[in-house]
Amino acid sequence: MAFQSFQQEYLQTPAITRAYATGCVLTTLAVQLDVITPFQLYFNPDLIFTKYQVWRLVTNFLYFGPIGFNFLFNMIFTYRYCRMLEEGSFRGRTADFFFMFVFGGTIMTLIAFFVNLVFLGQAFTLMLVYIWSRRNPYVRLNFFGLMNFQAPYLPWVLLAFSLLLGNPIIVDVMGIAVGHVYYFLEDVFPQQPGGFRFLRTPGFLKSMFDGPNEDPDYQQLPEEERPGGFAWGAGNRVGNRQDDDQPAQ
Repeated sequence: MAFQSFQQEYLQTPAITRAYATGCVLTTLAVQLDVITPFQLYFNPDLIFTKYQVWRLVTNFLYFGPIGFNFLFNMIFTYRYCRMLEEGSFRGRTADFFFMFVFGGTIMTLIAFFVNLVFLGQAFTLMLVYIWSRRNPYVRLNFFGLMNFQAPYLPWVLLAFSLLLGNPIIVDVMGIAVGHVYYFLEDVFPQQPGGFRFLRTPGFLKSMFDGPNEDPDYQQLPEEERPGGFAWGAGNRVGNRQDDDQPAQ
């Protein structure tokens, strides 16, 4: 029964979220089982261009470190906000969502040439969180049951949390910066006088990902549900009723 429930949940996860989350988990398991090592995954321009190890352009986004708190924390946030974006503002626009992945990954890779960063998965997670938070400004969040705030503050709360844990915040800053660039080009600039949509998804991606019809049995994940049962970054929409700060149930 538990396996069937997991299988059903897995198959109902939208395609891009399912593929990325699966890649992250399988990569981490492969490292944990000594099938591969992190040295085969990290971003190294010299090995990419001289040894043609082009897979490093992708694998550095799939590894969050050994299985532990940091891995679970990043995977929960990645799965939750990646899925809510794909089912929310990117609903029926899988090609646009994939193009956002390509755009964000490309910008981060270019930045990584100039800073000493070898794994960019955490920055990518922060990018997803930032874009979701800016597109859902009226959702009120509860973080670890300690504080309540509206969604646009979530990336900065995560940055402060990384600082408290002693992690280098350059990764978080990169994710927030790239997320803001995408949000500005996609949501802000086109609405300005004389503005236009700078980011346009190539037609071949639309033909690959966007089918003519949606699955009638597809069930969207409600924003109130917590993937994995955790209430980290849990949210409630602010309505017309009294805005009581309530942690998610």
